[in-house]
This record gives sequence, C-alpha cells and structure tokens, in this order.
Amino acid sequence: MTIYERALELVPDGSVIGLGSGRAAWAFVKLLGERVSCGRLTIRGVPTSEETARVAADHGVPLVSLAEAGELAVTVDGADEVDPNLDLIKGYGRALIREKVVAASSRRLVILVGQEKMVPQLGTRGRLPVEMVPFAVPLGIRRLGALGLRPVLWEKDGRAGETDNGNHILDCEIRPIQNPGRLRAEIHAIPGMVGTGLFLGMADTVLIGDDHDFRLTAERRRNDI
Repeated sequence: MTIYERALELVPDGSVIGLGSGRAAWAFVKLLGERVSCGRLTIRGVPTSEETARVAADHGVPLVSLAEAGELAVTVDGADEVDPNLDLIKGYGRALIREKVVAASSRRLVILVGQEKMVPQLGTRGRLPVEMVPFAVPLGIRRLGALGLRPVLWEKDGRAGETDNGNHILDCEIRPIQNPGRLRAEIHAIPGMVGTGLFLGMADTVLIGDDHDFRLTAERRRNDI
C-alpha cells in the first residue's frame, strides 16, 4: 500500500476535503481523481494553491470555495519537516498561508512525507518561510534579523516572488528551534507579518513513506504521542 492509498482510506465518501500543495499532495490528488472518475468515491475539494486547483481540474476532482465548503472533513497535505511531536514546518512550496487556513478549517489534518522529512527538532533543515505583505518587507527583514534569524527575500525570475495571495516570502536561515511556540509568537508580533511556516499542534496523522516510491512504512497519530 502507498501512503496515497492509505490517505484515501481516511477520506469519508460524500465529504468536502482540503487538497494540499506540493509533490506528495499532488500525487494524492491524481489518485483521488481516478477514484472519482470511476465512481468509487464522491467528494469535493478545496485547493490550497492555484497549482493544486489546476492539478485537481486536470484529473476530474470537483472543487468548491472555502466559503461554500464550511468545515472540512479532512485535509491531505505534505510537509517540509515533521518532529517527534508531529509539529511541522511547511511553506517551501510558497502556499503556507492557504495551507494553514484550510488545515485549520478541517476536523483532521493528514500529512504525507518521505522519511527524510522526519527530523529530531524543527529547524533541522535550516529554513523557515515567513509570508509578509510587500510594504512590510523592510521592517520584517530588520525585526527577523534582531531575533537571530537570517531572512532572505524569495526571488522568482529576477524579482521578488509573489504568493497566490500577492505577498512576499522571507526565507529565514535558522538553527534547530528550542521553543517553536515562543518563536512563532515573536514573529507574529511583527506588523505586516501574515504567517509563518510553523504548524504547531495541527497534524493529526502523519503517513511516512519511502522517498522513491512512497510505499507506506509508518503511520503516526497524535493520540499515540
């Protein structure tokens, strides 16, 4: 069984679900589309990015807005880091704000990762994305630097990259985080800060698979911690 097949088992028939962004999430969306197309599953999805919306549309997954959906049964997404408490760092794919909103709108968050994303402590991979409104970027750079982070403005095609929300991303070079909750609060105190890649206490289930074919090798649940 693959992690995508296991994730499908956690999707209630007839429900509205959140569709994550990134390689693992898009692979799940494609398999979901196959099940929908052959009539084995009836669902509607809320995408976390414009690219996810395109993937879903290409594979026959019907979409609704978050306003139409209300509370979601489950969201299936990926992550860039998962620690032993199932806390996450997300946002390398630049969809962190919509991912966090959709996850918070869901009764359950299921995360799909390869073993290489499992870390002993958040920050191990050395990067934390922070989304800022464009006007606040100079202030954000100064304030994040004062917190001991090293913010670098994300650029795309030679200019400041824009998220689907029209904002900018500061990629902060970090060391393993001793107190993620405190760091999140300190960053959130910066005016113009939209959100961080710290997803604390949000994941309910993490499905871990081999990085090459994503065969399910482990399943961890928050109530097992």
